[in-house]
Amino acid sequence: MLTDSERALARAVLIHGPIARSALTNRLGLSPASLTRLAKPFLDRGYLIELDDLADGSVGRPVRPLDVAPGLGRFAGVKVTGDALEVVVTDVRAALLAQRTAALETHEPDGVASRIAEVIRSLEVEALVGVGVALGGAVDGGTVRYAPFLEWEDVRFASLLEQELGVPVALENDLVALAEAERWFGLGRGIPGFVVLTIGAGVGYGLVVGGEVVRSAEAGLGLGGHIPLNDNGPLCQAGHRGCSQALLTSGSIAAQVSAALQRPVTYDEALERAVAGDPAAAAVVEAAADALGRLIALAANLTFQTAAVLAGEGIGLFAIAEDRVRAAIAAGRDPRAEPVRLYVDDSGFTAWARGAAAVSIQAAVDRLRLD
Repeated sequence: MLTDSERALARAVLIHGPIARSALTNRLGLSPASLTRLAKPFLDRGYLIELDDLADGSVGRPVRPLDVAPGLGRFAGVKVTGDALEVVVTDVRAALLAQRTAALETHEPDGVASRIAEVIRSLEVEALVGVGVALGGAVDGGTVRYAPFLEWEDVRFASLLEQELGVPVALENDLVALAEAERWFGLGRGIPGFVVLTIGAGVGYGLVVGGEVVRSAEAGLGLGGHIPLNDNGPLCQAGHRGCSQALLTSGSIAAQVSAALQRPVTYDEALERAVAGDPAAAAVVEAAADALGRLIALAANLTFQTAAVLAGEGIGLFAIAEDRVRAAIAAGRDPRAEPVRLYVDDSGFTAWARGAAAVSIQAAVDRLRLD
């Protein structure tokens, strides 16, 4: 296994490469000689490569950036919901190579593992190094402690899927996985701290502080879903009035507009009618936009993180009501506070699956051997 210094080098080149040795020494706090000694076994084993000389504008010899070697294999990421699988194949930097959405017709663990394996095989992945699986619930190593959408408790799911595919499987809570993907390869790359807020079937919350994702046994409990945001808002299924779940989920927004119009509408149609100027739809969407802004402001105020990544399959709300969301954020912040920087990942379910691939990539780095 890698030492802490070796792991830090591998991660730095993977996340920030191609990267000059001078930048690496500054980032890792190493002398040039120590970096050369540390990098040599990675170069000898073909994990890292030196690129062609590149002039960086300084006086002296051109630099030879370090980068990960091409062809280090492929990774699969799987987001599991109650009724579907979103599966992606990526390279070692989580760049999307293939994807597929597939129905999930059983919640039996063996059946879910078989279905995932079937879909991954159908994508004909060459040189599959590992698989990541992300789901809503509490995860402990390779065990799903609690997953309400699947009605699972204490399911050793990683080993089931490993038996099907014959490669290592990394299992993670979906919000933690998404935060890891945004931190390593996504919109949060290079940002030391930020919050991750997702809206869709539920409301999710993740946190990165000091360059690390905050992990907790409570990550899968949906604690971000019932923060009170509007005293006069609708009720959620748990009976909370005006909480984030009641105001921001796609199901709640669609239900409110449906009730106002006295006919069923989908979430996308609710947004479309709001844009078209329908008074009932516009009122619901405006209340949701205000709630989203308040939630972002609360997250920034309570964590001291002034950047937020917005994601989830329901993030279309932000696209049509950005000005109102930003106004609500400003209203919820002290005028002397730093403005909250917003980054929007609008890739929907793909973002969740890519997060699963990212945790598989992280696990693969930790498994590297140099002896």
